[in-house]
Amino acid sequence: MTRKTEKKITKGDLNKVFWRMQFLNITNNYQSMQAIGFLISFVPVLKRLYQDRPQEQRVAAMKRHLQFFNSHVNADALILGITAAVEETTSEADKETVTAIKTGLMGPLAGIGDSILKFTWLPICGSIGASLAFSGSVLGPIVMFLLYNVVNIATKYYGIQWGYSAGVEMITGSGSNILQRLSNMANVVGLMVIGALVASVVKIKVIAQITAGKNTIKFQDMFDKVMPGLFSILITVVVYLILKKTQGKHAPLLILGIMFLSIALTYMGVLG
Repeated sequence: MTRKTEKKITKGDLNKVFWRMQFLNITNNYQSMQAIGFLISFVPVLKRLYQDRPQEQRVAAMKRHLQFFNSHVNADALILGITAAVEETTSEADKETVTAIKTGLMGPLAGIGDSILKFTWLPICGSIGASLAFSGSVLGPIVMFLLYNVVNIATKYYGIQWGYSAGVEMITGSGSNILQRLSNMANVVGLMVIGALVASVVKIKVIAQITAGKNTIKFQDMFDKVMPGLFSILITVVVYLILKKTQGKHAPLLILGIMFLSIALTYMGVLG
């Protein structure tokens, strides 16, 4: 149960949380995942709320935030802000609400963070940087770094601020609709970006051909008339299925295999 209370958490406290969360993933472990990093980031809030409380309550608060937690690091900012609001507005008898809200948010927000940042914005930044680098410009990696981190830092900073301001309202009512819409939009944009990247980045040129009398059949030209970029899509799908089946365990071996196969096929005159 939440209760109305005077706001104790200051913007300075939230800024301290922002700076601390830059190192949130350093303490990742298989037992509690991001829990230690979350607690370290959240310490300024607990100091503010529990500075005049008994020691056993301060200890209980810290232990509460050492329970298993794992989400997308940028989504962590929003969860940190919301958790701060819930911590401030609940009594000690209702602190299980804090854990319940964190647990409920970490999965959906991880999906949104992955869709928007990892699978949409990062590939866009990478493709822009790669295009500049392929043209011989040293600005390629610099532009990629700047473009990604503008969004990366902004989502962390404003995520904490917005999460604290919105509080539990983000989980109920219109807030849930906003999250669902963002998720749907991110999925659509992500699919569009990945499709464009496959066609523009995965380059496969088949130079093998068959000559029968005066007629020459060029495989690349023949398949381009049916579906341009067919080989790029096929290779991408095959690699994806292999990674999915092996759960990504043999990704380095797969990369080496593709490299050696490409060199062999080029040497044999199949690829150009």
